[in-house]
Amino acid sequence: MVRTPLTPEERERGERLGLLLREARGERSMAEIAAAAGLSAETLRKIETGRAPTPAFFTVAALAGVLRLSMDELVTLCVPAPV
Repeated sequence: MVRTPLTPEERERGERLGLLLREARGERSMAEIAAAAGLSAETLRKIETGRAPTPAFFTVAALAGVLRLSMDELVTLCVPAPV
């Protein structure tokens, strides 16, 4: 299966998501948050660094729940501002 290349907007949105999750995690360890969300620390690392810019909806929902972020807030903050 060949994956289509991501657009610059998709990459930017993934970087913003990673930054938001990293900020929400604060001083808590990556391993702690990942385990609570049912993910591996490596998956969380990839999302936070933008190496996995399009994580699955349920992955984002699990992280949002653990970090007490609203999905509406994440969508609003991750969507590029209109030009």
